[in-house]
Amino acid sequence: MSHNTFGHLFRVTTFGESHGPALGGVVDGCPPGLTLSEADIQPFLDKRRPGQSKYTTQRQEADQVKILSGVFEGKTTGTPIGLLIENTDQRSKDYGDIAQKYRPGHADFTYDAKYGFRDYRGGGRSSARETAMRVAAGAVARKIIGDGISIKAGLIQMGDKYVPDDVRDWSAVDDNPFFAPDPASADVFADYLDGIRKQGSSVGAMIEVIASGVPAGWGAPVYGKLDADLAAAMMSINAVKGVEIGAGMDAARLTGEENADQMRMRDGKPVFGSNNNGGVLGGISTGQDLVVRFSVKPTSSILTPRQTIDSEGKETEVSTKGRHDPCVGIRAVPIGEAMMACVLADHLMRHRAQCG
Repeated sequence: MSHNTFGHLFRVTTFGESHGPALGGVVDGCPPGLTLSEADIQPFLDKRRPGQSKYTTQRQEADQVKILSGVFEGKTTGTPIGLLIENTDQRSKDYGDIAQKYRPGHADFTYDAKYGFRDYRGGGRSSARETAMRVAAGAVARKIIGDGISIKAGLIQMGDKYVPDDVRDWSAVDDNPFFAPDPASADVFADYLDGIRKQGSSVGAMIEVIASGVPAGWGAPVYGKLDADLAAAMMSINAVKGVEIGAGMDAARLTGEENADQMRMRDGKPVFGSNNNGGVLGGISTGQDLVVRFSVKPTSSILTPRQTIDSEGKETEVSTKGRHDPCVGIRAVPIGEAMMACVLADHLMRHRAQCG
């Protein structure tokens, strides 16, 4: 299997399966001399780890990260940073019933079609468990981009329930199990997802990620567009089916006058009257907030029987038992933050390499 690496100058390679002995990652290209320890990485993994509320999978994983290389006396050495997280709570027997059946909406069929073989235990390599290493890499990336750039994300929609723009309070994100930027909306999500969960079903979600403090000039105008790399990074997250930057799909409804982010000078600096372009013009950052949203489909592993086929081409039904997220979008919030950080670290290093 190829394509387990992303990034250019800041490169991340991940390995491991959902029910294998461990997940691992190699972060290559990190500059030397940065302060880094497991304690710098663990808080971000704690935000993503399973089993923290009744609204996520009840699989209990501590997700304790170990740094295997690339750090000496608390500082990065400039060599590859090896990271490892052991799996400790696998229940592979839960997947025995689907060993030969394809879950509709899941990668089971396409994985088998490509490789002629699949690890059915939790989805193997196609499991969202792989994203734990992305979050660890994102913590390293944050060290590179520094404290001057802040990254925040929140769940702004679940099913048909939406957090209105005018009530968003980003300080509330870490105070509820949904990472919702509004306490009242979190209560709505709780009641809504309780019903979904008790039905043995699942539901989709939308996450917004915002990076503030990114200077103007990062990115490139043709094949290295900052927004293209952000879209690819978010699209690579499991179960993501749509990504938009700034006004996104709603830009199709706007006139030129409405869409134009008008400019003025204030205190010797350019300021914008709006941010319909999400902080990127021509593939290059404007200095405004980078605004990215992505939609996550409902979890494919549900109790409700669905029509499918098996690996021998026979028509059958499938329902999935075991421990699954009724809304996988909840734990996608810290993953989105991590992917934003990784892309920004890569583009910072590319910018310095070309422009000094």
